[in-house]
Amino acid sequence: MDNRIINELKNGETCLGIEFGSTRIKAILIDSTNIPIASGGFNWSNSLIDGIWTYSENEIKTGLQECYLALKKDVIQKYEVKLTNFKAIGISGMMHGIIAVNKNNKILTPFRTWRNNITKDESEFLSEKFSFPVAQRWTITHLYKFVLENETFLPELDYISTLSGYVHRLLTGEKVLGIDDASGMFPIDVKNGNYYCDKIQIFNSLINDKNYKWQLEDILPKVLKCGEPAGKLTKKGSLLLDPSGDLTPGIMLCPPEGDAGTGMVSTNSVKPRTGNVSAGTSVFAMIVLEKELKENSTKLDLVTTPDGNLVAMAHSNNCTGEYDQWISLFNEVIESTGNKINKEDLYDCLLSQTLKADPDCGGLLAFGYISGEHQTGFSEGRPLFTRKPDSLFNLPNFMRTQMYTSLCAMRIGLDYLFEDEKVTLDCLTGQGGFFKTEKVGQTIMAIATHTPVKILQSAGEGGAWGIALLASFMVNSKDKNLPTFLDTKVFNQTSESIITPKQEDIVGFNKFLERYKKGLKIERESINSLL
Repeated sequence: MDNRIINELKNGETCLGIEFGSTRIKAILIDSTNIPIASGGFNWSNSLIDGIWTYSENEIKTGLQECYLALKKDVIQKYEVKLTNFKAIGISGMMHGIIAVNKNNKILTPFRTWRNNITKDESEFLSEKFSFPVAQRWTITHLYKFVLENETFLPELDYISTLSGYVHRLLTGEKVLGIDDASGMFPIDVKNGNYYCDKIQIFNSLINDKNYKWQLEDILPKVLKCGEPAGKLTKKGSLLLDPSGDLTPGIMLCPPEGDAGTGMVSTNSVKPRTGNVSAGTSVFAMIVLEKELKENSTKLDLVTTPDGNLVAMAHSNNCTGEYDQWISLFNEVIESTGNKINKEDLYDCLLSQTLKADPDCGGLLAFGYISGEHQTGFSEGRPLFTRKPDSLFNLPNFMRTQMYTSLCAMRIGLDYLFEDEKVTLDCLTGQGGFFKTEKVGQTIMAIATHTPVKILQSAGEGGAWGIALLASFMVNSKDKNLPTFLDTKVFNQTSESIITPKQEDIVGFNKFLERYKKGLKIERESINSLL
């Protein structure tokens, strides 16, 4: 065992990051050199209840505790040390959606996640009023929908937040949010690092006739940039995180952040002209801009890096979910023959077939819309697969079709950025489950984005590592310059691999994308025709 790490664990010199992802809550513990030394996790899944994608209040709290417990066990097994203290803690979560609470921090209505595409009218109306693109996923669109529907809980509303901000308040009592996560709630003015005051007043004018006791500025979390202190772990918070009572209160927490921000950090993509793409249940590309866009398009979100630089986000609600289910079905076929195969081996075997496929997938077409897709105008989804009788229907083409289609909606957003706004990018850094099979996801992403894609050796640690790094940045960086901290203290010795797309594959993807756009009529009809 490493005596240095043991001493750091005993002396509370490590930093903890916990991220609430769509399918897993993950904890990463890093040492003084910012290297992960232990981890824990808890698998969970959203539920579709009364047409709303949600996680319950109990699931959030139980998942937090189980994830932390798994981390404690990992530390004991590796280092024979009982966790009692940290230098700093950070909480991250999937961005967007809304958690509405009263003054006792009780959730007033089921948590609405980013996956809910039920605010199209509100999104378009607010985008026009604000002269700023406001996505369906954003917190403010859901709040306005609540207002229009005269929800009965609104008079007792004390606070609205994202998942990370809600958990952070449970632990600290503070109503704050990191600037990246806040930029997915309400438009941020990057010049002053806060919400646009004029747009807040526009919203207040829209709800004046409701006579609520609150105005919008009263219920939004305070915006903080990375490096700023965001409160301390309370006694109540320490017992929530660790019911055993081993954890010491008083630990500093960094600003809670969204998964987009932590993804930028964990891929070292926070400087202008850098970009990253996170691909798993959803997929989104984050491009750090050198200057403001000429026009505001609803195909893009304008958010920020954790240190406040402007970012264009091309987001798609659906990515790996549908082909995950196909692979599960193939596994059932294998088991029905009396055979078994390791899950990771099956993924590697099937996804690797994509590299043998025709560049345009042989005429096949699929839509992996498990939920709605805002980029293409769908409030709900119908996964489907179709082909012509003479299409080249084989396993490689089928698997490449599933991977191609998972990126098409995002590509539509990127087309606006690259073609209309003439934004240039040298390379994208990838992370997430999409890239797990070596070279496959990286190759397909490079083809779909027409851009070289880089994978870092550390990419597997993901957003939990990203928020742990932001916690470390807060307590260990003297100059408070995030890019310098990442370059010199984190990624200075990280190895990487880059894949550049071949021209014939780009041409093939473009053919597939045209087929995809034409096939949206089929997707629309399937929603109109099927229950």
